Amino acid sequence: MDLTTRRRALTTLGAALAGTVALPAARALAGEHKHRPRPLWRAHAHNDYEHPRPLLDALDHRFGSLEADIYLVGDQLLVAHDPEDLDPARTLESLYLDPLAARVRANHGSVYRGYRKPIQLLIDIKTEGSSTYLELDRHLRRYKHLFTTYAHGRVFPGPVTAVISGDRAARVPMEAQTVRRAFYDGRLADLGSSAPASFVPLISDNWTLNFTWLGVGVFPDAEREKLHGIVRSAHSRGQKVRFWATPDVAGPARDALWGELLAADVDFLNTDDLAGLEAFLDARRAV
Repeated sequence: MDLTTRRRALTTLGAALAGTVALPAARALAGEHKHRPRPLWRAHAHNDYEHPRPLLDALDHRFGSLEADIYLVGDQLLVAHDPEDLDPARTLESLYLDPLAARVRANHGSVYRGYRKPIQLLIDIKTEGSSTYLELDRHLRRYKHLFTTYAHGRVFPGPVTAVISGDRAARVPMEAQTVRRAFYDGRLADLGSSAPASFVPLISDNWTLNFTWLGVGVFPDAEREKLHGIVRSAHSRGQKVRFWATPDVAGPARDALWGELLAADVDFLNTDDLAGLEAFLDARRAV
């Protein structure tokens, strides 16, 4: 065998051996993704910051949406439910923005490795809306590539979509922006309004102000039709739906109401019970 022929034979053998190594590795990688627990995109962590590990507990339970209440104190955005609970160490950056940015870097551009869909960060403004939002906007701009962005009529998805709730005065400065890194949380009164989904991607409202049924007995037909109509109307405009103040005590009533929300294709189920909602959705394979 001459030298050229020998080199060709060695090259062919090397390629064959590489293939036998690469194929199992590729299969293992595919299997890892296949068996990785899927995020629960419909799960919303109400008052997420009250858990022992804000953000991290919800992500461990694979939640697709989280809620943080903020107060503007000086130029800081502090996270708490009530003013008496304010702590200078518990900032929006330390509890949410910095950990999210680190996780996205580690996961090569996504919150959940292998899943490009954004998670939702609902930011509930507890102080005056306009001034708080303008300071929040300055904070969000420091996190390049982290947030879904609206720019000159187009929406550019990012790993995290910030949606602004709480004090309604935030709407005025938001509507004036041609570039923003946050979106507006509408109410049922906004359903069918001229505001597009590129500004109001979410419709949220108080369940008890719109429905009498709390999961006990039969869901009234008129209320079921009302619920389905709300969802159809929102989805036809590219908007998602969430209700707060739904029953959240573990038991048949909560399961019955959550079941009706799923059947109506409501986008987010609201809870303080992370493990409870995770188990409920896993049992129904709802994502």
